[in-house]
Amino acid sequence: MSNEKTKKELVVGIDLGTTNSGIAYMVAGKPEIIPNVEGGRITPSVISFNEDGTRTVGIQAKRQAIALHDRTCRSIKRRMGTEYRFKVEDIEYRPEEISAMILTKLKEDAEGYLGQKIEKAVITVPAYFSDSQRQATKDAGEIAGLEVLRIVNEPTASALAYGLDREGTERVLVFDLGGGTFDISILDLDEGLFKVIATSGNNLLGGDDWDQMIIDWIVDEFKKKEGIDLSKDSKVMQRLKDAAEDAKIELTSKLNTRISLPYLTADASGPKHLDLDLSRAKFEDMTKDLVEKCAGPSRQAMQDAGIKAGDIDKVILVGGATRMPMIREMAKEMFGKDPHKGVAPEEVVALGAAVQAAVLAGEVKDILLLDVTPLTLGIETLGNISTPLIERNTTIPVTKKNVFSTAADMQTSVEIHVLQGERTMANDNITLGRFQLVGIPPAHRGIPQIEVSFDMDANGILQVSAKDLGTGKEQSIVIQSSHLSEDDIKKMRDDSEKYQEEDQKRKEIVEAKNSAEQTIYMAEKTFKELGDKISDSEKKIIDEKSEELKKEMETDNVDTIKAKTEELLQEMSKVSQRIYAETGQAPGGPQPDAAQYGPGAPDTPSTPEQPEIDEEQVIDVDYEPVEDDEE
Repeated sequence: MSNEKTKKELVVGIDLGTTNSGIAYMVAGKPEIIPNVEGGRITPSVISFNEDGTRTVGIQAKRQAIALHDRTCRSIKRRMGTEYRFKVEDIEYRPEEISAMILTKLKEDAEGYLGQKIEKAVITVPAYFSDSQRQATKDAGEIAGLEVLRIVNEPTASALAYGLDREGTERVLVFDLGGGTFDISILDLDEGLFKVIATSGNNLLGGDDWDQMIIDWIVDEFKKKEGIDLSKDSKVMQRLKDAAEDAKIELTSKLNTRISLPYLTADASGPKHLDLDLSRAKFEDMTKDLVEKCAGPSRQAMQDAGIKAGDIDKVILVGGATRMPMIREMAKEMFGKDPHKGVAPEEVVALGAAVQAAVLAGEVKDILLLDVTPLTLGIETLGNISTPLIERNTTIPVTKKNVFSTAADMQTSVEIHVLQGERTMANDNITLGRFQLVGIPPAHRGIPQIEVSFDMDANGILQVSAKDLGTGKEQSIVIQSSHLSEDDIKKMRDDSEKYQEEDQKRKEIVEAKNSAEQTIYMAEKTFKELGDKISDSEKKIIDEKSEELKKEMETDNVDTIKAKTEELLQEMSKVSQRIYAETGQAPGGPQPDAAQYGPGAPDTPSTPEQPEIDEEQVIDVDYEPVEDDEE
């Protein structure tokens, strides 16, 4: 490498993987893997904490995992963004800290190989990582002494590596099955433009799950033969983990493998040895449910993109687990073509990250990357409704704004409840954060105008702000951590499909009751403001209709609630028309307006002061009521 090259500030690309990690850089216009100090092109994402207080990362940590089974951490990527802690003696380590140790190993090995300091990097994450997981990954880079210029989705990075020197247009599907996560993304490539059009996946599906199926099978077979439950011994389970991984790898090229572990355990009769044969056919049969779990997100991505298999030009397989014949066969059957074989599945993500790093460093021109957000983002509004601001598969960076209002008279504060997920009801989604906007001038509900803004950057990290347009007061939050449980993200998508019809029914009930409640409120307010202009007979009829509606609101009969709401509106309309005819002008109080009453309301004009806000734009939260001084 020339002296001129070493003097340039170097930005590397890093694939921080569940099972293995890699680091790459651009040299002579091409991305290249940087080997580790042991000479390997990828580094196991394994850390062991030695009894002398030192720690080991990479292949050496993996080799001593059996001896230090209770002091070895692996697959930490699955814990990113959670409250999990890895404990060694009296010390607890956050997932970000463990990941930072892996990043530090990659960084130091690369610095030794290149002979220069590395301070900036692009790091990849699964496309289906949440905001908290992305932030945790960025934090890990900073802990490792790296300025993280960009967080890039792994399938997108793979497409960058694949399409760097290609001309013309192509529609590419990236099928990324790594050690711990599964992603699928569909991109349009057009002369340097890389545009993601849809993404889907499962953060808790990967090669580790195929390993676990072999481990479970071994445990069952051994218990049948010897009557001993191996799962109770953590040291033995570490041996089984390594043996299962070796068997899985061997079955990619062979039809049979032998799993032989001498002196695995012992009982009163003496030592016990493990010696089992596993065929590829048996392995594929025991893991067929896992293969189907890959098919579901694949169908979802094509549905979201509005395409069919025949519209895809290339299928790129990424991640070591895609070397399994069953995965290649599934991909060929589902997408109708042989997967592209021009990329190394374990290396392509790091190579693509290096391409993006070079773009940000100004070394590579004429490449534009347009990625998307994987899950819908919104806030809770009246009736526990989740109101979206940024829909899933929206191109990022993006800013979305919407105006909401208060749910009660004289409300002086609102709580902004930020949500992520595809469900209609707020409590069925994941809470990303909450914050208060205080100091709202007391006014009747529906009058204050509160602008909520969602700003998602190119890393997929979200900032939310709320501003009272009347006073200019503003409050904001950067979503730092959502404390997602391990199966939350997958459950959101599955539940969305399973309960879609139920969600719609629940939403219709909430909307009908919101509209009814608003109509009753307006009737009461009209009585107060018009006073003796309303006759006793009119008051009696409206009172009766209001009581009938209140009674129906105790049920979940949507049609009846809507009908009774319409009857009350019609009686109020008759009063307005009579007063207008007698006085030649509109009544003094605010008119009922369609936006306020929601779907099905009459198309009546609203007063100039009244914001055009429907029941889904009313923030139903804790507030501090004050006395109405107007009376």
